[in-house]
Amino acid sequence: MATHATPASSSTARSHDKTDQRSNSGNGEPHLVALWKQLEATALCLQAVRGGQSATAVLDNVERSLRPGVQALLFQTLRQLGRAQALRKELAHRNPPSLVDNLLCTALALAWDENAAPYPPFTLVSQAVEAAKRNPAMRGQSGFVNACLRRFLRERDALVGATDRDPVAQWNHPLWWIRRVQQDYPDQWQQILKANNAHAPMTLRVNQQQGSAAEYLQRLEDTGLNGQRVGDCGIELQQAVPVLQLPGFETGSVSVQDAAAQMAAPLLLNGMDTSQPLQILDACAAPGGKTAHILEYAGAQSPWVVTALEVDGERAKRIGNTLERLNLKANVVVADAAKVDDWWQQANGGALFDAVLLDAPCSASGIVRRHPDVRWLRRETDLSQLAAQQERLLNALWPLVKPGGRLLYCTCSVFYEEGQNRVKAFVSRNTGAQLLTSPGHLMPGQSIGEDKLRENASGDHDGFYYALLQKLAA
Repeated sequence: MATHATPASSSTARSHDKTDQRSNSGNGEPHLVALWKQLEATALCLQAVRGGQSATAVLDNVERSLRPGVQALLFQTLRQLGRAQALRKELAHRNPPSLVDNLLCTALALAWDENAAPYPPFTLVSQAVEAAKRNPAMRGQSGFVNACLRRFLRERDALVGATDRDPVAQWNHPLWWIRRVQQDYPDQWQQILKANNAHAPMTLRVNQQQGSAAEYLQRLEDTGLNGQRVGDCGIELQQAVPVLQLPGFETGSVSVQDAAAQMAAPLLLNGMDTSQPLQILDACAAPGGKTAHILEYAGAQSPWVVTALEVDGERAKRIGNTLERLNLKANVVVADAAKVDDWWQQANGGALFDAVLLDAPCSASGIVRRHPDVRWLRRETDLSQLAAQQERLLNALWPLVKPGGRLLYCTCSVFYEEGQNRVKAFVSRNTGAQLLTSPGHLMPGQSIGEDKLRENASGDHDGFYYALLQKLAA
């Protein structure tokens, strides 16, 4: 499962007299990009996301000079899409052509809350109209776009008030998602949905083979970057920056990893004898953040054998790139973790594992702060399909754990169906599986500090689930 970093994109500065954004041309020279052009590109990206494509893939196809600004605008639009869709319906009861609809939704998402708007609402409206005029596919509808958005400016308070009755507009999540969170967290659902619409921090994991977190924090401060300690080896930056601005990033001093994801290696390995030649498996390992943390935790002279499995060959290459940058080594195998016969002998000669990390494929409902498209791409029916896959992986990997060994099951999900319900069902069917003290479900944006396990992972973190299982001796 991927570790997720906050993208370091140029923000669209709020200004009453500027409709351009400085962007990098690729040769180091900044140039101005017209706001109408950014809005046009954002609308095209939104159209693709609403058509089922991931924001990451869509943004990869955006012209490089436009990409930073478009990413910032697209992410804000996705975080406010529920409100924008409801406002568009108030302004135009019939669905306009797709690209026009997406341009209107883009402008409305960015402009409806003046305090959060990246530009003044009247600037966003005029530049959205300009985008419609300049695009051949929308030119004939530019008058309609102008009429809708000018009405929005005149009647904004009334229109926003009318949409307040729509829970999708109020919370900017699909209705099924809202109901599922309400069901699982009757006392905390509002807090979770609000957190999902906030920006996630950029959190670093310091490679303790190269130095301590305190030492690296000083290195950051020496370069003008500020942060605060998070747990044993984490630092939460005050402001996100491109990774190449981080001192020692290219030589492996530090990695980007959320504070909740940094709990995996210590949870799996605390209490184990690190001097022994242990067999460790990281299943579903791409892009390799948790694999690397396990190896960093083990130490340079550790006799451990670490196997990293990934079903996707292209994603498996990212594991290799991660380990190479950090000067770490693991046995990377491209295979479906659930098809044990295809990889077990190749990985370690069929030996049982002392510890298994299963970061299972999931809905990613805990990381929508970083990936705001996920909430609009996911369907409720996906949860049962993912739960079946999670169960399949648990059933396949549990027999590979030594008696007395352990398996850490985790997902970056807040839904019970992918967390505590999955583990309860598994333990009920496997009398040899003992659930050890575990963090359980972690909600996005909260500081962890409720018990001894969580003291070392305080700070702002993603939504996650952890369950540590130990195999009882026969």
